[in-house]
This record gives sequence, C-alpha cells and structure tokens, in this order.
Amino acid sequence: MSATVWSAAWFLPFVLPLCFWVAWSDLSRMKIPNRSVLLLLAVFLAIGLIALPLETYLWRIAGAGIVFAVGVVLYSFGGIGAGDIKFAAAMAPFFDHGDLANVMYLFAAVLLAAVATHQLARHTPLRRIAPGWTSWQSRYFPMGLALTGTLAFYLILALRFGS
Repeated sequence: MSATVWSAAWFLPFVLPLCFWVAWSDLSRMKIPNRSVLLLLAVFLAIGLIALPLETYLWRIAGAGIVFAVGVVLYSFGGIGAGDIKFAAAMAPFFDHGDLANVMYLFAAVLLAAVATHQLARHTPLRRIAPGWTSWQSRYFPMGLALTGTLAFYLILALRFGS
C-alpha cells in the first residue's frame, strides 16, 4: 500500500463525519463551529503521527500555518470569512504538498459544483427540504460546503487512485 493510500485510509474515517457536520452547519447557520476546527486539527495531530513519516508530518503542520497567514490577509480585505480560514488552515495538513496544483483544480471543480447546487436548491422547490437554513437568505456563499467537499473528495480520490 502506497504512502498516499495509507494516510488517506487512516484519515478518511475520522475526517468524513467532520466534513458532513461542517457542511451542514455552514448551510444551516452560516457558521463553522470552532469545535469542528479543533477536532479536525486534533485528528491530524493524532492520526498523522501514525499515517505519515515525521518529516512530512511536521512540514504539513507548517503548511497549515501558511494557509492561516494567507487567510488572515484575505480576511482583512473581506475576501473570506473567519470560520473559512480557520477550517482551511485545519484541513491543509491533510493534503500532500506535491498535490497542490491538483488540490486547486479539485477545489475549483467542487466550488463550482457547490455553488451551482446551492443556487439550484435555493431557487427551486428543493429549498423546502430545509426551509430554515440561513444560507438561503444570505448574500454570502457557505464556503464550508466547498471546503469540506474538497477535503472529502481529495481523501477519497487518494484512497482510490493514490500513488
């Protein structure tokens, strides 16, 4: 079993429920709970020690710091929400740095699909499934949907097609 498949196999069972929780929370309340960010980070810190070589583990933690710093800059210009940057920083260590370009392509595809799906549901009778969701009335998009989708699909694809 390759290193990518090995780490994805370890991370996925712990990460997937958190992804569902965050997506649901962001859709329903336009909030990403701090507890979910801390739990995701705790999953990486604990499982990463088993799933990754130490040097890779440490570099990925450094990558989370970089994502957080870039997110703070974007937040200061109003380009992204605080919950989104915290979650993006917590999910960053799960990505292999060599896959950065592929992660960006995956994020773009998931973002487009998430926006299209959200807009379709918002403007059709599908909206009645969850009538109280805050995201239906918000002028902002619940980015947690796209962020969690990217993380979940990345790990699933790594498990299936990892090298």
